[in-house]
Amino acid sequence: MANKFQPVDYRDVEDLLSQLPSEELLLVNYLRNLILETLPQVKEKLAYNVPFYYLKKRIAFIWPASVPWGKLREGVALGFTQGYLFSDQSVFPSTDHKVIRQFIFNSPEDVDPYLIKALILEAVEIDNSL
Repeated sequence: MANKFQPVDYRDVEDLLSQLPSEELLLVNYLRNLILETLPQVKEKLAYNVPFYYLKKRIAFIWPASVPWGKLREGVALGFTQGYLFSDQSVFPSTDHKVIRQFIFNSPEDVDPYLIKALILEAVEIDNSL
């Protein structure tokens, strides 16, 4: 149900994807595929009207800028919900968030798929240890 902070309520991930501008859709699908290829067992569900990825707990999310309540001005964010526990914090741009670590991408060419896959696997290790 829509509320004053989130003026839309997507039924599912496919509903969200159908509403994205083409440049964001391309990037969101690229990041989704990286996650789903790396973790075929992951569960994908909407939370805050964006895709979140779960094993035991939330491990990652994809937040397009066109979903306005995320305060992202452009591009697509790929975030790790327990990012502060990653072994190498230097791979992340500086953040002011205590827990989440994220990247903001403007095109698929900005994405290092090897780094992202390695971080996804580390997120699994962290999830297993919690």
